Amino acid sequence: MGTVSRPHSPDGLRIWVVSDGRAGIENQALGLAEAVQRLTPARIDVKRIRWRPMFDRLPSALKTPAMLDPTSDTLTSPWPDLWIAAGRATLPLSVRAKRLSGGRTFVVQTQDPRWATDRFDMVVAPAHDGLSGDNVLEITGSPHRITPARLLQAAPAFADRLAGLPHPRVAVLVGGRSKAFDLTETHAATLAETIAGAIQAAGGSLLLTFSRRTPPAAKAAMTARLASLPGWIWDGQGDNPLFAFLDAADHVLVTEDSANMAAEAASTGKPVHILPMVPLKPPGKFARLHAELEARGAARPFDGTLEPWTYEPLAETDRAARAVLQAMKAAQA
Repeated sequence: MGTVSRPHSPDGLRIWVVSDGRAGIENQALGLAEAVQRLTPARIDVKRIRWRPMFDRLPSALKTPAMLDPTSDTLTSPWPDLWIAAGRATLPLSVRAKRLSGGRTFVVQTQDPRWATDRFDMVVAPAHDGLSGDNVLEITGSPHRITPARLLQAAPAFADRLAGLPHPRVAVLVGGRSKAFDLTETHAATLAETIAGAIQAAGGSLLLTFSRRTPPAAKAAMTARLASLPGWIWDGQGDNPLFAFLDAADHVLVTEDSANMAAEAASTGKPVHILPMVPLKPPGKFARLHAELEARGAARPFDGTLEPWTYEPLAETDRAARAVLQAMKAAQA
């Protein structure tokens, strides 16, 4: 790892969170930064970048900061103590951050960069990606922003809507079509029938949210079957109740297409049931993640019932934050 010679400011660490601004990407880096901030005084600045269209498709190794779109946030001195970046768009900047900062910035990249890992001070990568190296920290899933405190903070805003719902309350997080999976109308209808049967048999209620990737026909099929159940099917309007859903839920059902949703759900300590989708290719890393979550007692394939179980909630983002601070301290020695 490189050296970090810059002394920390009186206000603590200065952290930049760098991404292309997409919520699913940014939240990984921001979640890790917030976990560091919970351990030591720190100021977090979010930096969103994008490349000029003419350069966007260039290989990462050929991109330079001069090719950034003018709408990007400024990346100039004073440089941060800690740079945490996520997403392929940030790679050309992350590998230059150490040199541009005069060696003063400790550079952390989340996810598998698919680049030589020694170009970064540290890489925090999902274990299911199979990445290894002296400066690689493997964690279950990806860093995220969900904590017990954040769920509690989210709950009051939706308390009137959720308070009277019968238990068990079942949060259902539905994804959509990806390179590995599809959610056809027929399969969505089948899933909805199984979910409805489980909730009705238990006398419970439904808390359902769809992703932006959910195909309209699949969304319509599930809504048609599940709308008669006690609960709430969020229509995407107004504030997102996801955190309140996770706080209120007794069980969490997650479609198998999203590694992030499964890992986030496993941080709640509540039973996580994996919903099958239509495979478009071998599940690979998704199967490895689900096996890892199952081995840790957090997740099981959904079998149409709502059997409760307990496990130690995953706190992988906090573990990664401790490792980052330890690595920074070692680099300063």
